[in-house]
Amino acid sequence: MSALNLAQSLIRIKSISPNDAGCFEVIEPELVSLGFKVEKIKELNSETLLAKFGNKGKIFCYLGHTDVVPSGPIEEWSSHPFEANVVNDELIGRGAADMKASVAAFIEALKNFLATCSEPNFQIWMMLASNEEGEPQDGKINTLIESLAANNEIIDYCLVGEASSSSTVGDVLRVGRRGSLSGNLKLIGKQGHVAYPTKVLSPILEVGPIISDLQAVSWDQGNEYFDPTSFQISNIDSGTGATNVVPGHLNMLFNFRFSPESSHESLKERFIQILEKSKCEFEIEWTLNAVPYLTKKTNLLNIIQSALKKIN
Repeated sequence: MSALNLAQSLIRIKSISPNDAGCFEVIEPELVSLGFKVEKIKELNSETLLAKFGNKGKIFCYLGHTDVVPSGPIEEWSSHPFEANVVNDELIGRGAADMKASVAAFIEALKNFLATCSEPNFQIWMMLASNEEGEPQDGKINTLIESLAANNEIIDYCLVGEASSSSTVGDVLRVGRRGSLSGNLKLIGKQGHVAYPTKVLSPILEVGPIISDLQAVSWDQGNEYFDPTSFQISNIDSGTGATNVVPGHLNMLFNFRFSPESSHESLKERFIQILEKSKCEFEIEWTLNAVPYLTKKTNLLNIIQSALKKIN
C-alpha cells in the first residue's frame, strides 16, 4: 500500500480518542510484511501498538498516535473529514496533519530504508498510542515506557511524528516541549436568591477579579529555546439555569504550558496566592501532564537537520 493510500485508509477510520477503532489492524500487516514483530498492549480504555525490528544495537523509536479529536460540525469542512479526499493535491481529513499521514509516511520510509539496508546495526521500533488526544484516566503510554525500562529496554533515540511545520513541510524541527499543568478549580460561594445580595456569595462575580489577576501575571520570560509560560482557561461552568438564583459554586478548567524557567510547584503556589484574595473557598484538582525537556545536540538531531535541508 502506498503512503497516500495508507494515509487515506487510516483517515477513513473514525478513531476518536481513546479508541483506535481498527487503525492498528490496517497498520500491523504493513509492518509484519517488513519483518517487524508486533504486539498490542491494552491499558484501561486505550491500546498501544509496539512494533520491533532487529534485536541488537541501540534502539531508535518512532512515536505517534492513531487517535483524533472529534471533527466538529461537518458542514464547516471543505471536504468530509472522514472521507480522505484529495482536493487540489491536498489530502483533506481529520488526522491528515495530526497525525495519520505522518504514520503512513514513516512506514513508507521504512520500506525504502529496509529495501537497501535489510540488517541495520540498530533496532527500529514503532510505538503508536490510541489515547494521545484524550484523558490520562483512559490510559497512558507512560505505563508501557516504565514497563520496558524495568525490563532494561531503554529507547536511545526517539522521533515524535507530530505535526511541527509552519509554512512548508520540514521547515521547523522541535527539539523540546513545554511542560503542561492542568487544573480543575471549584470555587465555593453561597447560594441564594438574587433579591438578597447580603445573604449570598456569588462565585461568578468572585471569579472575575481572579481571572483578571491571572491574566496580568508574567509567569516567566522563557529563554532562548522556550516561549514564556502561558496560562489559559478552557471551560467555566456555573449556574442553576434559573434567572433568580445565585449559584453556590463554579468550576473552571485551566492549563499552564510552562517553560523550564518555572516549575509546576511554583505555578501552583502563585495560582493559590491569587485565589486566596477571594472571599470564596476553593478546591483544586491538579494534573501534571508533562514536564519541560530539551534535546541538546545529538547524532540524531544532526541527521534530521541534514535530511530536512535536503527537502527545503
